[in-house]
Amino acid sequence: MIHSRQACWLATLAAPILVSGLAAQSPMFRGGPAHLGVYASPAPSLETLVWKFETAGRVISTPAVVGDLAYVGSTDGALYAVNRADGTQRWKFETEGPIASSPAVSDGMVYVSSLDGNIYAVDIASGTVRWAFATQGERRFTAPGIHGAIPRTERMPDPFDVFLSSPTVVQGTIYIGSGDQHVYALDAATGALKWSFETGDVVHASPAVVDGVVYIGSWDRNLYALDAATGRERWHYTTGNDTTIYNQIGIASSAAVVDGLVFVGGRDGHFHVVAARTGPRRWVHDNKMGWTIASPAVKNGVVYFPTSDGRRFKALDAGSGAVLFDLQNAAISFSSPAIAGDVAYYGSSDGYLNAVDIVHGTLLARFQTDGSKANGGPYTGEDGVFRAGPMYPDRTLDGMMIGMRTMMTVGSVLSSPVVADGVVYFGSTDGRLYAVR
Repeated sequence: MIHSRQACWLATLAAPILVSGLAAQSPMFRGGPAHLGVYASPAPSLETLVWKFETAGRVISTPAVVGDLAYVGSTDGALYAVNRADGTQRWKFETEGPIASSPAVSDGMVYVSSLDGNIYAVDIASGTVRWAFATQGERRFTAPGIHGAIPRTERMPDPFDVFLSSPTVVQGTIYIGSGDQHVYALDAATGALKWSFETGDVVHASPAVVDGVVYIGSWDRNLYALDAATGRERWHYTTGNDTTIYNQIGIASSAAVVDGLVFVGGRDGHFHVVAARTGPRRWVHDNKMGWTIASPAVKNGVVYFPTSDGRRFKALDAGSGAVLFDLQNAAISFSSPAIAGDVAYYGSSDGYLNAVDIVHGTLLARFQTDGSKANGGPYTGEDGVFRAGPMYPDRTLDGMMIGMRTMMTVGSVLSSPVVADGVVYFGSTDGRLYAVR
């Protein structure tokens, strides 16, 4: 049965939407340097698959949508330019490592980082490299006996550290983090280093840049505010700690900045809001040990984000932190919400893209990926809840890796959706970039 608001929403979107005016663009992660995740587009109903584009790896990257092309990376090591009209390949640029970074487009170039340790600038017309900047190398967050794995004395990479930092481009400068613990500012035209700032651990969050300040989190638990021109630290804010099993520690979420506030999720089980100018805490929301890996979306004084453990999608008053709604999900989510109109879109690990009415806090629709259709059934209960526990055979690092690889087979949507001209674009671990209306 379709409820009255849902029926009205579907009827409004019944007419086909053409990729013609191309007014709504998303040139970088979260739509722009403030990372608000709000898109000037009609809200798709998720009823119609426009096309799907297949890569040879997993699509964890979030697409950039500019002009008549969508740009996306894959763990097959390639950056793809895909025609928005029909989902065909325009060009392909190959790196030497998986791409779990989201591209940024500016002044005729597309920028992306790779697990091979390089940041690339690629010509958007030809797909050829303009320059490459070599960092000191990528790595994941590591800790002894992470998440309670055995042996407890073995230092292990975190299997859930799945993203790389994505570039933000502002006034001819690229800002990006790296697994080598640094934040970099590079000349967008040449790749020349302007400055670097060293944190205490891996930096896989993506930088928000607002009013001459770079805001970025690190696995060292700190949210940093850096002068965009010089890289000088203005302040840092420290989130919670966990030196027992290293589960409730670090910042993988990318900050959103608006109205003098910085919004960021923590792996410490809390959502944090601090003053943008000087860094004091304004309020903190307790997610009851649930990680917020996703980057929040902020619109009209409300902040929206999903959690992993607990499987929630929440709307909080941006000024006070008061809970406006708290929706139960069928699965955990690392995907950052995209808002178009009164609808929020985000992916989940069960291989679905979800659409939520942000006015009433109700689920409107779900789109199922091919990977979920093929492989999700054995892990989905009669109540519709996705149960990933059986994917993990034991408490070792190997067991966690097997579980993660198994989860990838169900078409998990770790990629964050982008909405443009009434179409939502997102990647899946089944290797496909989807365009859905």
